[in-house]
Amino acid sequence: MSHDRFRIAGGARLKGEVVVTGAKNSVLKLMAASLLTEGQIRISNVPDIADVEIMSDLLTRLGCTVTRDGAELIIEVPAKPHHRADYELVRKMRASINVLGPLVARLGSAEVALPGGDAIGSRGIDFHIRGLQAMGATAHIEHGYVIAEAPNGLTGAAVTLDFPSVGATENIMTAAVLAKGVTTIDNAAREPDIVDLGEFLISMGAKIEGLGTPLITITGVAKLNPANHRVVTDRIIAGTWAFAAAITQGDITIHGARADHMEVMLDKLASAGAIITSTSDGIRVKMDHRPRAIDVATLPYPGFATDLLPFIITMNSIADGHSIVTENVFESRFMFVNELVRLGAQITIDGHHASIDGIPELSGAPVEATDIRAGAGLMLAALVAEGETTVNGAFHVDRGYPLFAEQLSALGAKVTRE
Repeated sequence: MSHDRFRIAGGARLKGEVVVTGAKNSVLKLMAASLLTEGQIRISNVPDIADVEIMSDLLTRLGCTVTRDGAELIIEVPAKPHHRADYELVRKMRASINVLGPLVARLGSAEVALPGGDAIGSRGIDFHIRGLQAMGATAHIEHGYVIAEAPNGLTGAAVTLDFPSVGATENIMTAAVLAKGVTTIDNAAREPDIVDLGEFLISMGAKIEGLGTPLITITGVAKLNPANHRVVTDRIIAGTWAFAAAITQGDITIHGARADHMEVMLDKLASAGAIITSTSDGIRVKMDHRPRAIDVATLPYPGFATDLLPFIITMNSIADGHSIVTENVFESRFMFVNELVRLGAQITIDGHHASIDGIPELSGAPVEATDIRAGAGLMLAALVAEGETTVNGAFHVDRGYPLFAEQLSALGAKVTRE
């Protein structure tokens, strides 16, 4: 699988319907949070992606039993899970760090290898460690592992994040639900995935207020109980299909898309000339002409998502006009641009700004996916490139997109996997 690549013929106008399933950035954190209680947890609307398999393997190594029944996961959590998450699995996926908070809260100790994942920036875990330390844990990095201990349990504390980190907010919140007293997280992340995780914890018996705001308050409880939960739909995949329609001058109905989770992105697409309408269970995005170039700056939610940066850059590369795209979250996200330039895109990078001169059509060439969103972005770019494009690193796309090539083909693209 790691050597697979996609071969894509240019010239497709995507038209049809797609269904968006559960969010990758939510389900992995829900799976990690299952460690907070003993018993059976059922998670539904689970996407069929490689990262779910990786997290399932990690939970299995920690002593859980994980089975899948269609779009549902059944997780059996033992009375005492193991406390060490080895590098062999953690290196494959950034979200593995999310077992840190639950293990410390439940067991009083955790050893979690420093995580791997996408090549989009340093993404240090200092905020995670400081949050646990504020709650009374001893935490440090040793031999490539984060080692945290709180043998007498955690104590509620006031935690202020320098940046609204999603991962740190999640780890602190999942640790605080079993801490003694009240914990506040100031400058907390506000993403729908955070809200989804918080609602899952509340269904397990946690006491949490302020979800979706910059100030989250958690009152610790002695014990949590198993619960069932349906994963929120994936706004990044929904956004990917919305941009796919705009980039290819297509017409795609996106079932399951939550317009209230994508307001800034949809405003930008409308400015580019897309026609966006609501449907009974999602949105329809149609583009009847070459997109207009638009300026964008990525910001934490509710701003324009950094995960959508490859798609806005791809659209602007074939749009009418000049644009500036600014990346404010991950310093290495522009690695994707080097591959897009291989397809003929006229882009120059200055610090965290990309200056883009749109051209009518790109040109097919071999390119390499460097992360999940870059891989999907390059596949969309290939659809508006003359000739044939090969996208190496198919496993990156598999990590975040269920049957992406098959869905593209169903919409009219010529995509093969080899």
